[in-house]
Amino acid sequence: MINIIRTNSKNTDFRGLIFELDAYLKITDGDDHEFYNQFNTLEKIKNVVIAYQGKNAIGCGAFRAFDVNTVEVKRMYVKKEHRGTKIASSILNSLEDWASEKGFIKCILETGNNQVAAINFYKKSGYKSIPNYGQYAQMDDSNCFEKLI
Repeated sequence: MINIIRTNSKNTDFRGLIFELDAYLKITDGDDHEFYNQFNTLEKIKNVVIAYQGKNAIGCGAFRAFDVNTVEVKRMYVKKEHRGTKIASSILNSLEDWASEKGFIKCILETGNNQVAAINFYKKSGYKSIPNYGQYAQMDDSNCFEKLI
């Protein structure tokens, strides 16, 4: 059985999962990794969910306020051996529910061109493509999405 908890970015299980995520992204992002990585500092992330199978952390996601109505979904990750089991959907739904409870009405996010599975996942989850926002506005390798919650 999968259990999803709410926590913050100081959680050691979250930090362990992020270490794995960053190692993966360093490979897939290639030369752009340092640019993208600067926008993923954990100090700015206050709202984190972690998926557990038993006592093992197997996936995570987070959000941070973007403006008064919008959160930005960050740091979505599921361990490779648990992909394709709807854990990512459970994590994303948990983030959207939490953001809605806090009074936000929209989620936005960015993912890179090389993250084909992520792009397909977000589209399947009801996210619509939008023009690149903020720091991603001039990045040809970025794909930005939004969803009303």
